[in-house]
Amino acid sequence: MTAAADSPETPENIEAPAIAEPWGRVDDDGTVSVREGAEWRVVGQYPDGSPEEALAYFERKYADLAGEVGLLEVRHRRGGASASDLRSTAASVRTKLKDAAAVGDLASLSRRLDALTEHLSAASATEAAAARAEVDDAVRLRTALVEKAEALAARDPRSIQWKQMSAEMSELFDQWQAHQQNGPRLPKAAAQALWKRFRDARSTIDRHRREFYAELDETHKSARDAKTRLVEKAEALAPKGEDGIGAYRELLDQWKESGRAGNKADDALWARFKAAGDALYAARSDRESAEVEESREKIDAKRALLEEAKAIADEKRTTAARTLLTGIQRRWDEIGRVFPRDKERSLDDELRKVEQALRTREDTDWKRNNPETKARTNDMTRQLVEAIEKLEAELEAATKTGDKKAIVEASEALEARKAWLRAVGG
Repeated sequence: MTAAADSPETPENIEAPAIAEPWGRVDDDGTVSVREGAEWRVVGQYPDGSPEEALAYFERKYADLAGEVGLLEVRHRRGGASASDLRSTAASVRTKLKDAAAVGDLASLSRRLDALTEHLSAASATEAAAARAEVDDAVRLRTALVEKAEALAARDPRSIQWKQMSAEMSELFDQWQAHQQNGPRLPKAAAQALWKRFRDARSTIDRHRREFYAELDETHKSARDAKTRLVEKAEALAPKGEDGIGAYRELLDQWKESGRAGNKADDALWARFKAAGDALYAARSDRESAEVEESREKIDAKRALLEEAKAIADEKRTTAARTLLTGIQRRWDEIGRVFPRDKERSLDDELRKVEQALRTREDTDWKRNNPETKARTNDMTRQLVEAIEKLEAELEAATKTGDKKAIVEASEALEARKAWLRAVGG
């Protein structure tokens, strides 16, 4: 075998042998040797074949080794493979090269491995630094997860929304697991310390949650018992019918103060409590409906009285109008109350308008016919008439003399006295 038979993966910086000497030889007894420098080393025997077959067999052994070296070089050039893993593989290949039972330029393969190992050593240092940085980042990330979990664990259990808290803690745990599975392996001591903190925070939250729900269960039980007693009291009011509404309202006030018994229990108990109240209010509704039905004729009767009362406004004599109104009021009271109440108020308001209108007329008549008022009015009228006669005389005298100023003053004073006289009914 010649140097030309070396691996096609030989780097360009590796020079080919200067002379083309054979790398192997076969003795007459089938012993095969490989040339190493100026020496020959026996690699094995091949007694059952020709010398060419013997060399070909051990040259294939060499080709296999050259292929492994070439593959390492390709993997290094292409990247993606860990330099430390490649160094480990290169060390394994070097072990195979030592005293290898193969025929070929073993020294060239060794030099190529040396060059590759040198490059891999530098790459390993870079990878180690990157790995340390990655581990540092991973420690910081997990520490952040731990601190978030500890912050949740430090919250006041009485102010926590536990459904939201459980979701947040589950999310943190999922992140922890994902990072543990996909992230770099942390140093054992750091990983254990962080996990202990994270686990303790989860345990604290779980303990607080159990305590909260245990307390809540106790509160719900107390409220459930109290509401059950209120339901029983409300149901016991059924025989009283409408008369039980007052007591039911008192029970309702107690219900509002009795706290929560849990959604399911609250809904069931409230359904019973409300049904008891509905029965009482239904009794009142039945009574009111009956009263409304009975009031239909009374309403018609009172409307008829209102129609009759319209004649009061047309009656000129207030005494006769009062007599007419009194008779209507008496019959109004005899009809009695009507239902519903808003209808009764509406009818009463209509009658009060008639009453107020008559009362206003009576007040006016009284003032007009009051002897004292009439006396004062007559006296004032007499004084105004005398003043007017005097002013008319003054106006006539001023007109004869042509005194314009006196005419104006007398005219103005005369008009004012006449206006007063009209005001007092003179």
